[in-house]
Amino acid sequence: MITAGIDLAAEPKATAIALIEWTKKEAILKDLQLGLSDEQLVKLTKGSNKIGIDCAFGWPVEFFEFLNQHMNPNQKPKGIDGAMEWRRTLSFRETDREVRKLTGRWPLSVSTDRLALTAMRNAGLLARFQEAGVNIDRAGEGTTCVVYPGATLRLWGFDTAGYRTEESKRRNLLANLKTQAPWLKLSSFEDQMLSSIDCFDAVIAALAARAVALGSYSKPSKDQLAKAKVEGWICLPSGELPALI
Repeated sequence: MITAGIDLAAEPKATAIALIEWTKKEAILKDLQLGLSDEQLVKLTKGSNKIGIDCAFGWPVEFFEFLNQHMNPNQKPKGIDGAMEWRRTLSFRETDREVRKLTGRWPLSVSTDRLALTAMRNAGLLARFQEAGVNIDRAGEGTTCVVYPGATLRLWGFDTAGYRTEESKRRNLLANLKTQAPWLKLSSFEDQMLSSIDCFDAVIAALAARAVALGSYSKPSKDQLAKAKVEGWICLPSGELPALI
């Protein structure tokens, strides 16, 4: 099995990809690259069994409904009150609320934060994947899935404080990761993981994709599935890191 992890950014220069090959005893990091276009991402992930992308796949259904109504100035406003609770329904998806329950933290809002710029790029990337014959399912059942590296690490018991901004924190985190997963073979890519948070998160995304491929992730309930198919679903691991191998 090969899993790919993509740390997607609004521009290619901060976009990273990691490819991990899984055997019965080892997980071997075969490639780690930074500065990639959509076309390169599609080419590099060809043959991957699961592709974990750190980016939203869609927007809140309520946000769409609001925009459709707001676009018609002659239509009488319905259900628009501007209050904070109402605004939260437009800001967060069903999967965001689930992540909040599981981790105690809100993900970035795809409709009110700069994440939207990356999500727009991701819409184009998913279209290219689909054109290439990749099975796209926004709820995680296809070849592609949404992953969340920081929350994944926290659910696996790692301290992520400061790792996104400080190389020393990434160094400590990487040492702990290698201790917990001695079967993870990083080859000559460790320096890249330490110098670039994008590369680091791409590797974690590839590990998270393995959990999804094994079915060991928090799936949407029957009541949540319809929204997950439209808004996207963040696939958080439900098992421990050692269970990946």
